[in-house]
Amino acid sequence: MKKLIAIICFMFALTPFAYAQDKAKTDDKKAAPAAEKAKKEPTEKQKAQQERMKSCNDKATEKKGDDRKKFMSSCLKGEDAGASDKQKAQQNKMKSCNKDAGDKKLKGDDRKKFMSDCLKG
Repeated sequence: MKKLIAIICFMFALTPFAYAQDKAKTDDKKAAPAAEKAKKEPTEKQKAQQERMKSCNDKATEKKGDDRKKFMSSCLKGEDAGASDKQKAQQNKMKSCNKDAGDKKLKGDDRKKFMSDCLKG
């Protein structure tokens, strides 16, 4: 019986050392991520992506819901899906007029006048 009491007392005496050891390990674990965070800076690629995100976000202020999601997705990919229907129509008209002017082999002032009249009409 004396041996049992002696063993139990010995175990209670060593218990604080075990807790101190665990606490030291957890302190090291907490310190390591903080040190990593301080050392890590974004790469050039990450910085460029962040800038693109800011730019796309500024352009998408008036869009909501699915339109915004679609716009942000295409904008972040670098696609020019941000053009409105009016802008797309104008671009198509410009392509058409430019092709017609090329087919007619217009140059200089004649080409400028033709393009102006074609784009207005």
